[in-house]
Amino acid sequence: MPESLSIVPAPRYVELGDGPGLALGGGVGLLVGADPAEIALGVYVARLAERIGIGPVDMLALDDGRDQLIELRLDPAAGPADSDPAERYSVVVDRRRALVRAPTVAGLYYGVVTLRQTLRTHPAGYVYAPVLRVEDAPRYPWRGLSVDVARHFFPVEDIELVISLMGYYKLNVLHLHLTDDQGWRLDVPSRPGLVERSAGSAVHGARGGYYTAGEYRRIVTFAASRGITVVPEVDIPGHVNAALHAYGELTPSGEPTEAYTGIDVGFSRLTAGLPATGPFLRDVFTDVAAMTPGPYVHLGGDEVPTLDPAEYEALVGIAHDAVRDAGKTVVAWQEAATAPLAPGSVLQYWDPRDGHEAIIAAAAAGCRVLMSPGSRAYLDMKYDAHYPRGLEWAGHIELRDAYDWDPGVVIPGLPLESVVGVEAAIWTETLATVDELTEMLLPRLTALAEVAWSVPARRSWDSYRRRVAAHRDYWDQIGVRWYPSPHVNW
Repeated sequence: MPESLSIVPAPRYVELGDGPGLALGGGVGLLVGADPAEIALGVYVARLAERIGIGPVDMLALDDGRDQLIELRLDPAAGPADSDPAERYSVVVDRRRALVRAPTVAGLYYGVVTLRQTLRTHPAGYVYAPVLRVEDAPRYPWRGLSVDVARHFFPVEDIELVISLMGYYKLNVLHLHLTDDQGWRLDVPSRPGLVERSAGSAVHGARGGYYTAGEYRRIVTFAASRGITVVPEVDIPGHVNAALHAYGELTPSGEPTEAYTGIDVGFSRLTAGLPATGPFLRDVFTDVAAMTPGPYVHLGGDEVPTLDPAEYEALVGIAHDAVRDAGKTVVAWQEAATAPLAPGSVLQYWDPRDGHEAIIAAAAAGCRVLMSPGSRAYLDMKYDAHYPRGLEWAGHIELRDAYDWDPGVVIPGLPLESVVGVEAAIWTETLATVDELTEMLLPRLTALAEVAWSVPARRSWDSYRRRVAAHRDYWDQIGVRWYPSPHVNW
C-alpha cells in the first residue's frame, strides 16, 4: 500500500494517483439513490461531513454537474469480480469527484469508511481526498466482536460507541453475551422474573442492568445502519446461575440459588430431568429468536465440567431445536461439537487447550467454524504482565500477537472452506467502564479486523503498524481511551 495512505484493514487493491485530489469544502454535493437505505446512508455521510469540518453538504437526487461531488452508486459490477458481491466495493477519486460504488448498501458503507480514512487536511486548512482507486472485498464473511455485558453491564450508549468503532473497521457481527452466572441482561416476555430478580447483580457488587425489548431493538437498528448483524447469546447449559437465582424450579432442590458476583466458572448447570427445564429453554430461545431479525442465535454450550455427555447433549439439543424451529441458525462454543448440530451451524473455536478432533468431525458433517482463539482474539487478556486490568489464562496479547496469525491454519486438518470467519471477544470480569473497555479494544481490535478482512497477500506487520499509528487522531477526536502499544511509533 502507498506509504501515505492509512487504510485499515488493508484493501485488496489500492492505486494512489498524482495531483491535489478532491477539495471538500462548502458546496459539496452528495448524490444518492432513491432507495430508503441509500437515503439513510446519505444522511449518515452528510452528518459525518459536518462533524469532520467539511461543512454543509447538499444531498442530491440528480447530478447537477458541480465539480465537488461525492456519489454513492449501487452497481452490481463494482468491486473485485472474483469476490462475493454482498460486501465488495470500489472507490475512485479524481480532482472533481469521489465515486463510491457497490452492489449493496453494506458495500457502499464500507466504501464510505475507506474514503473517510483517506481524507487529509491541506496546509491551507481545507479537507481533501487524494486521487486514488480502491477495489476491495473481505476475505471472510463473518468478522465479529463478542462483548460480554453479563459480568459487567454496559448501557445502550456504550454499546453504540463500540458499534461505531466496529463499523469504522468493517466488522459486521456484534455477538452480545447477554447471560451468565452474574446477571441476566435481556428482558424476554415469557420469563419476566429473569430481569426482575437477576439483572441487578454484577461482578463484585457493581451496578447491574438489562436491555428492555425497545433498547434491544435500538441496538439492533443502530448496528444495522453500520452493516452489522447482532447475534444474541443465552449461555446454557452452564453459566446459568442468574437463571437459577430467578427461578428455583430449575434447581433439583426447587430453591433459587444465591446471587453470584465472583468470577469463577463451571459451577452452575441446568438439569435435564426437571419438568421446568425443557419449557424454560424452549420459551427463552423462542423469545430471543423472535426479538432478533438477524439469522443467528448463540446458545453457548461451554464450560460445563459436571455434566455427563448424554445430559449435555440433551440440554443443548433442546435449545438447538428451539432455535431451529424459530427459523434461526445455531451458533455455539466449540464444546458443542460433541452434540448433534444441524448442517450450517457455526462452532466458535476459543480454547486451544481442547482437542480438535470433534471440531474437524463436525465440520465434515457440515458445520462451519468461527475462529476466536483465546491466545490471539480474547482482548480481555492483559497486554503484558504489568497491565492493571485483564486476565492471563491465555497469556498476554500485545498488538503484534493479535495481528500475526492466520485463521486458516489454526486447526491442522480443518479445510479452509470450513472457516466462516474471525471473531474477537472481550470478557468483562475486570472491566467496569466504557473507558476500560475501549482501552482493551484499541488498538488490538484493528489488528483482528485486518486479520478477518484482508487476504494474506495484502497483510504486512510493518505496513499495518505504520498505518494504525495514524488512527490515534480519530480515536482522540471521538474521545475514546486507547492503549499506546510500544509496538507502534505513535
